Amino acid sequence: MTQLPVIALSASLRFAALLCACWLLPASAQTPHQPEAASGFVARPAVDAPTAMVVSANPHATAAALAILRAGGSASDAAIAAVLVLNVVEPQSSGIGGGAFLLHYRADEGSLQAWDGRESAPAAVDETLFLKEDGERMGFHDAAVGGRAVGAPGLLRLLAAVHAEHGRLPWAQLLQPAIDLAEGGFAVSPRLHALIARDRFLYTDPAARALFYDAAGEALAVGSRFTNPALAAVLRAVAEEGAEVFYHGALAADIVAAVARAPNPGTLSLRDLADWRPLKREALCAPYRQWTVCGMPPPSSGGGTVLAMLGILQGFPLPEVATDSAFATHLFAEAGRLAFADRDAWYADPRAMPLTPQQLLGRDYLAGRAAQIDLRRSMTRAEAGTPADSLSHVAAQHPERAATTHISIVDAAGNAVALTASIEDAFGSRRMVHGFLLNNQLTDFSFQPQDAHGHHPNRAGPGKRPRSSMAPTLVFAADGSLHAVLGSPGGSAIINYVAATLIGVLDWQLPPDLVLARPHAGSRNGPTEVEDTAAGHDLARRLQMFGHDVVLRDLTSGLALIVRSGQGGWTGAADPRREGVAAGY
Repeated sequence: MTQLPVIALSASLRFAALLCACWLLPASAQTPHQPEAASGFVARPAVDAPTAMVVSANPHATAAALAILRAGGSASDAAIAAVLVLNVVEPQSSGIGGGAFLLHYRADEGSLQAWDGRESAPAAVDETLFLKEDGERMGFHDAAVGGRAVGAPGLLRLLAAVHAEHGRLPWAQLLQPAIDLAEGGFAVSPRLHALIARDRFLYTDPAARALFYDAAGEALAVGSRFTNPALAAVLRAVAEEGAEVFYHGALAADIVAAVARAPNPGTLSLRDLADWRPLKREALCAPYRQWTVCGMPPPSSGGGTVLAMLGILQGFPLPEVATDSAFATHLFAEAGRLAFADRDAWYADPRAMPLTPQQLLGRDYLAGRAAQIDLRRSMTRAEAGTPADSLSHVAAQHPERAATTHISIVDAAGNAVALTASIEDAFGSRRMVHGFLLNNQLTDFSFQPQDAHGHHPNRAGPGKRPRSSMAPTLVFAADGSLHAVLGSPGGSAIINYVAATLIGVLDWQLPPDLVLARPHAGSRNGPTEVEDTAAGHDLARRLQMFGHDVVLRDLTSGLALIVRSGQGGWTGAADPRREGVAAGY
């Protein structure tokens, strides 16, 4: 695994940071590792297990994955079963009409693979994809709804490739839980009902209208039975004939036709589907104190930006700073500003990036970025940096939308999978084919192909994979053993969710369930975003002492966290903001 040098700021800076923390905080906040103030979320009790652990976004998915593990399946087998069940019960978030990123750790070899299942742009796409006739950019939903933003889906071929290398149980067995659930049905949850009810566009698709709404045109009621026989039929065909049935023949033709005849049509072709392939990439790893943290490389910006934040913070004595202090949040938000400025400027499909992530994670470069943090006052907005051996393009920020899910799994052999899957916006393109929704991932490209600095690295183009923020993450101890598995949905906020969780687990050694219940706060190089809870309101007032422009908002993460326990087993915790569940044996 690639390792980068540890950043060490001067001892005087470390002392100044600690002095500032103690001086500016109330007496009640000066003791490190003190219990957290109530966040407004009740922590779901963590689950301890000696052998194996699953944390997913839904109880049905966790149960399916755990059953696969008990049957002798591998972590990858369990992940396949879980993510396909999530297609059934969380259709708004992920599914076979979208893509995923997956980290796989093989314990007996100590090897790590990064699998890229990101959607790709059709061959007929060019950089003007989201420009109107007058050259102005389209509005987000003007671009997202319909066929224009649909990329070639990657999830099924990714799962098949991972199964071919790491699967133990038969492929068809892994699809059966999703088939059974799609046929037999499940009770509509409050969250699914609320998402259907508030969506402005889903009803416009006839197939989606028939599936998600009752005869009166109302969103399916909480507790009503939801079945999806069309999806069950597709999954049965995939179980019997393999993933290729999705990319060729009648099903592929129906996908292409749905994109072409949709309002706001797209250009996805049969060749685009046939040509799409998952890619094995080298995981992006860097040291953080005594740990090694590994994440996804581009086209995801998640791994690199999380590592940049950690690298910037590494020189500050966070383990000695109060966990709920405004000073700790100040440092975290400033590191986020700096890392997100670089993310927005440089990250894209790796073929289009003018530099490598390693240049943005170099010791001297991140030390220089960290030196820009004022210990007493927010910089408000950071400018992108320019590594000495890079080109000079700096790109504009492009917002991302959240409809994503995450699964963390460790099996009995110590193998692990961190899988983040998505169809991009909630309910994707709002175009449904045979019971599954198609993605709108192409809206993760920059809508403006050029700016004052030149061509945007993340501009649309034929066959390109748009930038993502998905950040499946693995952490290794100094002896090389696996220590933690985590990830989250949440659009570009995923990066802050994952980085903050790592600090809570590694620096403050907080119990996993308490880490996930803490109020979120951070910056994506705009205002400092603080979760709209009682604890968040208190934190926002204290952050104003540091000159932060604070915005209170819902920050609905869906973290799935597994940490090695002191007894040698595993502790799993699910985010209290969503429907996730941890279970093990």
